[in-house]
Amino acid sequence: MLTLRALRATVLVYAVGAAVLLAQLLRRLRRGFREPALPAQPDRVAIVTGGTDGIGLATARRLARLGMRVVIAGNNAAKANDVVSRIREETKNEKVHFLFCDLASLRSVRKFARDFLSRGFPLHVLVNNAGVMMVPPGRTEDGFEHHFGVNFLGHFLLTHLLLGALTSAGSTGQRSRVVTVASATHYVGELDPADPQDRKSPYSAHAAYARSKLALVLFSQRLQRLLAARGDPVTANLVDPGVVDTALFRHVWWGTRAVQRALGWLLFKTPDEGAWTSVYAAAAPELEGVGGRYLYNEAETQPLGLARDVELQARLWAESCRLAGIPDGMGFGVE
Repeated sequence: MLTLRALRATVLVYAVGAAVLLAQLLRRLRRGFREPALPAQPDRVAIVTGGTDGIGLATARRLARLGMRVVIAGNNAAKANDVVSRIREETKNEKVHFLFCDLASLRSVRKFARDFLSRGFPLHVLVNNAGVMMVPPGRTEDGFEHHFGVNFLGHFLLTHLLLGALTSAGSTGQRSRVVTVASATHYVGELDPADPQDRKSPYSAHAAYARSKLALVLFSQRLQRLLAARGDPVTANLVDPGVVDTALFRHVWWGTRAVQRALGWLLFKTPDEGAWTSVYAAAAPELEGVGGRYLYNEAETQPLGLARDVELQARLWAESCRLAGIPDGMGFGVE
């Protein structure tokens, strides 16, 4: 039975989704969505999490088309060989690889980082894309609520483990980039940094999803502040793909799935359209040296005001370091 708090979260999340769908419909009817024109970048290396499906697959394919070496991080090993072969064939780029990474397991995240670093590749772009949405109650291998563990904490740890490689590959004139995929649902998210999984409340998939996306926004904003303070040649930006026609909706209310099947072609973005802002953030020359932005439809917009709360960012960061088993600061120093 839904509690009033869970019902409120459900209504707010669907209200945000409806508003985004309306905005997408109006844009499609007026001028549509246009793929950004970007220069070839054959000397850069990118990691895309969740790159075997949906937005992640479209992102990996577009970066490969730009000539980047692309490493797909995903947990669908059975599908990976076919995905890699198709991207190589479609883009005429043989520099596409797959490495197993299950974000629901911090052990797997650590192994992925070791496996990638052992290959000796530089790293210029990290796209934190993978995620789950509205899944039933459950826990990750490490005991975390699924949305929190997969969407946020797995990427939090992965970014920390690869930050040295990103820093080494960046330069003053060509910085490395961390691109994190957020969602408009973060605008209705609520988060207590002392209990970021909200263990004390009855489970609400809608609240958990929005909370995980708010956590990502807080994380990216603080990461950029720390990178800038230390002078590292790395930038961190957030991207909002909008409402995209992917398999992530398999756990949502049946009415939403019916709308997706009937009107997805009109209301929803395609995976390619949803990926364009991620690709823009990863490769656009005009974003060289630019960090701390929240991008939607390849343009800057403002995240939730709460997400710019420096103290909230710091408290979530410290708690996340504790949960992930990494030193608070990771060499950033104390502010």
